[in-house]
Amino acid sequence: MRRHTVNFTAENTIELLHCGSEFFPALLRQINAACTEIYLETYIFSGDETADTIKEGLIRAAARGVMVNVMIDWHGTGRLQVGVLSKAFQQAGVNCRAFNPWFRRGVVRSHRKICVVDKSVAFVGGINITDDWRCDFDPELTLPAPRWDFSVQISGPLVANVHQEVRVQWARLGKLDLLSRFDLYRKMHANHDIVTGAPALAGLVVRDNLRNRTTIQNAYLRAMHHAKKSILLANPYFAPNWKLRSALLMAAARGVDVTLLIGVGQFGLQDAVTHAFYPSLLKSGVKLVEYRKTQLHAKVAVVDDEWATVGSSNYDGLSLFINQEANIVIQDADFSQTLRLRMQQGIADGVRVRLEDYARIPRYKRMWYGMVYVVYRSVMWVVTLGNYV
Repeated sequence: MRRHTVNFTAENTIELLHCGSEFFPALLRQINAACTEIYLETYIFSGDETADTIKEGLIRAAARGVMVNVMIDWHGTGRLQVGVLSKAFQQAGVNCRAFNPWFRRGVVRSHRKICVVDKSVAFVGGINITDDWRCDFDPELTLPAPRWDFSVQISGPLVANVHQEVRVQWARLGKLDLLSRFDLYRKMHANHDIVTGAPALAGLVVRDNLRNRTTIQNAYLRAMHHAKKSILLANPYFAPNWKLRSALLMAAARGVDVTLLIGVGQFGLQDAVTHAFYPSLLKSGVKLVEYRKTQLHAKVAVVDDEWATVGSSNYDGLSLFINQEANIVIQDADFSQTLRLRMQQGIADGVRVRLEDYARIPRYKRMWYGMVYVVYRSVMWVVTLGNYV
């Protein structure tokens, strides 16, 4: 059995959705049109007006006989909000399950953002059910501009794969004995062949702590190792292990134009860890751009205008080695070029960091960055059982 392969299917229609202004209307249209079932999985389901619009849409769907199953992460959404949502959904006939309440399964979180409607349309990306203008870790804080993020709307054969994934996730969150869980796992991973022979290939890649422990990382590595012209990567939390850093450095060394758009200003300690990587990246020729306009939450990449990914996985130890994540990988020139244009606009709105800029940072700050990284690496090494190095 081959491990860590991307299950590509052809003849899919993939539409890029930029920020909540494009995502939420598209999502609500599909919810309002649902006839049989809706599966919605999200890390954060807030209590703001935007989230209430989606909540009311789900409740209306249940009222007209649609089976609605909602999965929310207990930590990401918050204990109190999970209680409020669960009560409201239960009263309205919406099924709701929380992932890992009270950390009974350890520190793992379900960081995925997926929705499948009527087995015909799916959404996968990085956008939580929360208002673009509100900070996702402090709802009382208004952002200076809408949060910068992406999702995709999918129709075509790939929807069946996404539907299978959320259906199994829903079953996992229910009450299953050990034999039932093993049988579910076996069926879920019975077929991982790559379907080729037509353009516009796309595949779902997930990360879990069973078979797919490094699937998302390996998808990135394969794309970067084969890069010939350019790599564009945007992520809010940049703290990859050595394999991913090495892939970026080697790509730049062989002449590939590598550009990283990095979110800063959200968490001081996270910024310090990220800054610790700057010297080696800059010396290797990697272009670094900090996005300071608003909260950057996108987890996207484009390689050679032929390979692209949109999803929930950050470029750090938590996403790559602990949390459950979901990305879509697309091999399509038109989609890749569309995403590239959006990313180039983000780069234009960012601030370029050069080696001489980093050299002007006071020595004590640079020492602080290194110390924080050493602590981060040690903690990640422990919680990932030695996988983060």
